[in-house]
Amino acid sequence: MQAPEFWYRPKAGLIAQMLRPLSAIYAAGTARKLAMGAQYRIGVPVICVGNLSIGGTGKTPTVIAFCEMLSQAGHVPHIISRGYGGQITATTRVDPARHSASDCGDEPLLLCAFAPVWVGRDRVASARAAVDAGADVLILDDGFQNAALAYDLSLIVVDATRGFGNGLVIPAGPLREPVATGLARADFLLSIGDHAAQERFEQNLPARARSCAHLHGRLEPLNTGLSFQNMPVLAFAGIGNPEKFFSTLHGMGAQVLRAEALSDHQPLTEGLMARILRDARALGAQPVTTEKDAVRLPAKLRREVLTVPVRLRLSDDRTLRAGLKGLFAKNL
Repeated sequence: MQAPEFWYRPKAGLIAQMLRPLSAIYAAGTARKLAMGAQYRIGVPVICVGNLSIGGTGKTPTVIAFCEMLSQAGHVPHIISRGYGGQITATTRVDPARHSASDCGDEPLLLCAFAPVWVGRDRVASARAAVDAGADVLILDDGFQNAALAYDLSLIVVDATRGFGNGLVIPAGPLREPVATGLARADFLLSIGDHAAQERFEQNLPARARSCAHLHGRLEPLNTGLSFQNMPVLAFAGIGNPEKFFSTLHGMGAQVLRAEALSDHQPLTEGLMARILRDARALGAQPVTTEKDAVRLPAKLRREVLTVPVRLRLSDDRTLRAGLKGLFAKNL
């Protein structure tokens, strides 16, 4: 399912106002869970990449950027993930030769191309396994509201276009916890979007939420040597915010004849894909999807669908790199 439209309206409407008592209960539950957490320290630096709102914010490209940054500096990062959407519950290292998206989730399957990924319900057990396997730094994927594993540096990712929506907590809005509360615990806030979106986000960011360093970034298509200029495409995406992908294709010059927004993490069954491929042929269009969706494609259909990988580009990464250096200095 896609997020309700009223979550992203500038002002909270009647539905959102009616749901605010439930939001208060949700926020209190999150606060109680964080206060009672074990906060286990694993002995190597832990970097948490999280968000305050549900849905697509750009968290996966951010984790990839951390992997590349740390590897280039000579470190051995491993990724710890809950494995959302997968069936695996015990601590397991993701192996693309053995595991599918239904086993471990689509994000871990994508991320294991950049660093070893461990999934399982017990994040502490996964962290121990990663350290035993040689990790000298851990990247905690989406663990900001989970207090089991202590982290040394935290970064909150937000889509600059959507911002924090109507500023309300689930179910009245998209937030997992109030903005000011979450950012007070974070070291960095990373907003992702074009220049215009960044300006709007800055203007709407409450003063009380400016408690951590603010980084700016954008997602850029990876240059694979394939031009989408004037290419007729049928685009489909089952991510948190499919419109971002469709906008990317427009920006690459593609002729988007149809843009089909699927539910986040929706299984790409053979029946669904048969219909999409049939519609694409009828339109005379090339099927195109995201890098994250591509790992859920049936193996025999992957050659028929083009993929558009994107990478995070920071406008200035000096503050972040300084924070990473200090992180390792503290853990010597």
